Amino acid sequence: MNIRRAEGNPIVVPSDVVPSSPAMEVIGVFNAGVARLGEEIILLLRVAERPIQQEKDSCLIPLYDPEKGETVLRSIPFGPENDFSDPRVIRTPGQIYLTSLSHLRVARSRDGLRFDIDKSPSIYPATSYETFGIEDPRITMLEDGYYIACTGVSPRGVVVPLLFTEDFRSFRRIGNIFHPDNKDVVLFPEKIGGKYYALHRPSGSHFAKPDIWIAESNDLLTWGNHRYLMGVREEEWDGGRIGASAVPIRTDRGWLELYHGADRDNRYCLGAVLLDLEEPWRVLARCRKPFLEPEEPFETEGFFGNVVFSCGALEEDGIVKIYYGAGDTSMGYAETTLESVLQSLQ
Repeated sequence: MNIRRAEGNPIVVPSDVVPSSPAMEVIGVFNAGVARLGEEIILLLRVAERPIQQEKDSCLIPLYDPEKGETVLRSIPFGPENDFSDPRVIRTPGQIYLTSLSHLRVARSRDGLRFDIDKSPSIYPATSYETFGIEDPRITMLEDGYYIACTGVSPRGVVVPLLFTEDFRSFRRIGNIFHPDNKDVVLFPEKIGGKYYALHRPSGSHFAKPDIWIAESNDLLTWGNHRYLMGVREEEWDGGRIGASAVPIRTDRGWLELYHGADRDNRYCLGAVLLDLEEPWRVLARCRKPFLEPEEPFETEGFFGNVVFSCGALEEDGIVKIYYGAGDTSMGYAETTLESVLQSLQ
């Protein structure tokens, strides 16, 4: 499939973002939700920060303390009892910790490539369900404004906070809308048969694999009638795990969903699936191969390399504009035609 990356990739890098405090450094700006607001394209960036390391025998990690209402630092010693093999997490005998704390920050652009990034966090961890951070937003425009489904992480599990905004300057928290552990929640941009629909990815089962499900709701708060939608494909590019990425795009052939998949080696790519317009739990077609995979150095390298991961895309005048995280470090941009994506499906 013909896909064109921006010549200026990556379009946003960690050095473009002002840390939330002098004690912190930005190590990643990636996995942004995207929306159009008037003449501007909005990115809601995931900004990952960690403390500036000052100790030789231990690693400082950040945690949000809901009782104090602030970020605190914890020191974890470099000892054989603690596993530091994955740069994203530290496994201790009693708890798994993230090595960074993520918040969300707004960036605005007129041309979709050059962004002005807010100097301070737009959405910061604020509850006991977000002590390890708030991540990976997906933005859906509905009747009265923009709804943001993201991922909250804490020792209590992984939940899905839902937020609302009209202008991306002030935000209202609605609450957690899915049980733990759940993530990759994407709301459809309109009601279908009088109901709201959402894609989601339950995890933590002893029996099931990380597959995509679909649920429905009357009010965006209470979700039910959960149905299995599609699963991983053994020995394929999406054989390890899959999850919804962008808000579904309505076409005359069905709902086009861009999704991410990883293989057993944690190599993340982007693919597509077509769902029935009136019965979105029915899969009509699915790509055999990914249409975007890590190839450029900024995608194959980074904090966690071999990753392209999208939380948002826009379809405008037949062009699909894809904003994606690369290497858990930076933001890339690529585009292709809607017809090209549809023709790639089987």
